[in-house]
Amino acid sequence: MSEEEVRFLPYAEAVRLVAAIQEEEDIDEPDHRILTVYSKAEKELCWYDFEEVLRDAGVKSSDPQAKEKVSEYIMHHLPDWVLDI
Repeated sequence: MSEEEVRFLPYAEAVRLVAAIQEEEDIDEPDHRILTVYSKAEKELCWYDFEEVLRDAGVKSSDPQAKEKVSEYIMHHLPDWVLDI
């Protein structure tokens, strides 16, 4: 069985769609943080593992620009299937 390749929205479209990215506690896993992405229509679009995003975006927790770097990373990695929500 082959895995389906994830396709991402163009950056400009992601920026138009996303209203907020919230760091939240994972309700299923104590002491685990997630980043939930919300649309301008106040719908939950998707979520990301907090630690994975920091690692993949190359962000250190002490980085003063961490929030901006995480937001930019997510805007470039918003899956196209969020349009179906």
